[in-house]
Amino acid sequence: MASRLLVGQSGGPTAAMNSSLLGVIDAAFEQSDISEVLGAIDGVEGLLEGQVVDLGRESRATLQALRQTPSAALGSCRYKLGPGDPDRLLAQLRRLGVGYMAYIGGNDSADTAHALAARAAEIGEELRIISVPKTIDNDLPVTDHSPGYGSIARYVASVLQDVGRDTEAMHRVDPVKIVEVMGRNAGWVAVASALGKRDDRDPPHLIYPPERRLDLEQFLADVEAVYRRIGHVIVVVAETVRDPKGGLIGIHDRDVRDSFGHRRLVEPARKLAALIEDRLGLRARYDRPGTIQRMSTAHQSEVDLAEAYEAGRRAVEALVAGTTDQMVTLIRRPGPEYRCEFGLAPLSAIANVEKLLPPEFMPGEDALPTPSFRAYAEPLLGGPLPRHARLQRFFVATST
Repeated sequence: MASRLLVGQSGGPTAAMNSSLLGVIDAAFEQSDISEVLGAIDGVEGLLEGQVVDLGRESRATLQALRQTPSAALGSCRYKLGPGDPDRLLAQLRRLGVGYMAYIGGNDSADTAHALAARAAEIGEELRIISVPKTIDNDLPVTDHSPGYGSIARYVASVLQDVGRDTEAMHRVDPVKIVEVMGRNAGWVAVASALGKRDDRDPPHLIYPPERRLDLEQFLADVEAVYRRIGHVIVVVAETVRDPKGGLIGIHDRDVRDSFGHRRLVEPARKLAALIEDRLGLRARYDRPGTIQRMSTAHQSEVDLAEAYEAGRRAVEALVAGTTDQMVTLIRRPGPEYRCEFGLAPLSAIANVEKLLPPEFMPGEDALPTPSFRAYAEPLLGGPLPRHARLQRFFVATST
């Protein structure tokens, strides 16, 4: 007898998250073992409240438009399961006649899916659960990369070149710019900001991912050295950059955390810009793109959208084939041309585990991407980045 499939979204939205949602829906509609496709509004938090919709009643035009629609069309949440929640969720799914569940999310969502799958197995519940990867942080283990990363990488790489031209033009007024990027505890987004950099003058000139400790005195010396060399400075700093003792650098000291223990952002760019003005006497501005960077439709990577869609489809195929308590993974095949295939990995190997930036991807003092990082990241961008011109400036004599 055919069962219903329920799909939910969780964690920080991305530019490609709804492409995975469409992949799940399309594949589910093709399966004779699936009678209906339901959606949980606001992830498991909404499911606990009975907030469930029938996705089969949506128009085909609306569903097709999901592929280019950013964020999370079903709504998202950051909800850590408490005592009794798995049983309450399983009871809700049982009442709905759900036999398959696809949960689109990152590390914390994998933790949720794993806990639910484990409890279902423990009590003999006939429920299969698959996690569909998603995170701009690109910090999920096992998988080569995560849907959502290619688009934010394209965003930061493109925007940093724009920021650089602006600061270069305004070097007499505001010679220093600090750009704060996302990425939680891993530097994948921060180092992607340099993918448009071709020479010493191109931005960023300094990069501080979370894995690289920032000593304030050395930071000031580095900023001053770049300023003296080229006349302006672009710095990229991760939102969770830390000092040599491991403390977060920022203007906020209060330890405010979400249900998964993640600290509130402390705004390091604002603090560093003020420090530069106070100590170096250079006017400094800061940009904090915030959530814009993770969902810009103008910077969606076609590779990212296509892989996100396929990951959703593969999740449904795995569910119908009998798989549970697994996450879809992306596998890069060796060779001169970029090729990505899909596999599965146990959620127990993914939940609450972070994949940090490896040493061979860490930029050097020149802030240029390493060859190995370029080879890794550029295929995910979905095409060449814009190339900005720089005048050679052939000056003419003005003396009389």
